[in-house]
Amino acid sequence: MEEIIKSSAVIKRRTKSYHANAMSTVSYSILLTVLGLASLLCVLPLILVISVSFSDESHILRDGYQFIPEVFSVDAYRFLVDDLDKITTGYGISILVTVVGTFLSLLVTSLFAYPVSRPDFPYRNQFSFIVFFTMLFGGGLVPWYLLYTQAGLKNTLFALIIPHLVVPFNVIIMRIFFTNTIPHALIESAKIDGAGELRIYGKIILPLSLPVLATVGLFQMLSYWNDWYTSLIFINNPQLVSLQYLLYKVISDLNYINSGAASIQAVNAIQKTLPSETAKMAMAVIGIGPIILVYPFLQKYLVKGLTVGSVKG
Repeated sequence: MEEIIKSSAVIKRRTKSYHANAMSTVSYSILLTVLGLASLLCVLPLILVISVSFSDESHILRDGYQFIPEVFSVDAYRFLVDDLDKITTGYGISILVTVVGTFLSLLVTSLFAYPVSRPDFPYRNQFSFIVFFTMLFGGGLVPWYLLYTQAGLKNTLFALIIPHLVVPFNVIIMRIFFTNTIPHALIESAKIDGAGELRIYGKIILPLSLPVLATVGLFQMLSYWNDWYTSLIFINNPQLVSLQYLLYKVISDLNYINSGAASIQAVNAIQKTLPSETAKMAMAVIGIGPIILVYPFLQKYLVKGLTVGSVKG
C-alpha cells in the first residue's frame, strides 16, 4: 500500500513538472514570437528605405514605395556622387566631431558625476541642483548664440563639440550608477592602500563603469552624428559643415525645387533628371551607414547596464 502511495506521489510530481515545462516552453515561444515581430517592425523601415533608394524615380512616383524595386536604378547615388567631395568632407567632419566629442563628453560627464556621487563630497547637493536646474530652464536661442560667438567659437569645430559636451540627463544617469553600483568601502580601502583620487578614478572607477560609459557614449554618439542644427547656426565655412547638415541642405533644395517657388523653366529642366524621392532615401542610407555599425560592439555593455543593480547578492 505504501509503495502504491509513493508511486502515486512520484507520478503527480512528474506530471506537475511536465506541465510546468510545457507552460515554460509555451511562454518562451510566445515571448520569442513577440520579440521577433517587434524586431521585424524595426527592420522593415530600413529595408524599405534601402529598396526605394535603388528604385527608379518614375516608378516610385507612379506606384509608390515597394519593398522590392520594380526597376532597379542607381540614379539617386549618381546624383549624390556629383557632390562627392562635399560628402567626403562632411563624412570626415562628422566622424571627427563624433569621436572627439564623445570621448570628451564621457570624460567631462564622468568627472562631474563621480564627485557628486561621493557621500563625503561636501557640496554634492548644490552641484546636483545646478545640473537639475539646467534641465528645467534655459537661456534661449539668442543668449546661446551670443555666448558662443563672443567666445570666438564661430566657424570652428569647437562650436560643433562644446554645445553637446555635457548633457544633464547623462550626468544624472552616471551619478545614479556610481552611487548604486560602486561601494564607498572600495574607495576607502583604496585610500588606505595609498591611492590618490586620480588613481582611484582611473584605475578603479572607470574600469567598473563600462556599462554606463557605453550607454552614455552611445547616446552621445547618436547626438553628435545626427546633429545638423549647430552647423546651421555657427558654421559658414563649407569645409567645416557636418554630413547631416549637407543632407539637410540637399533635402531643402529638393523641396524648394518641387514646391514651385523657383522659376518654371528651371524647374522643368531640372525635374526631368532629378531623382527627388529616391535621392532622399539614398541620403538616409549614407547618413546611417557608419553609426549603425557601432551598436553591435556596445550591445553587451548596454544589456549589462540595463540589468546591473537588479540582483543583489
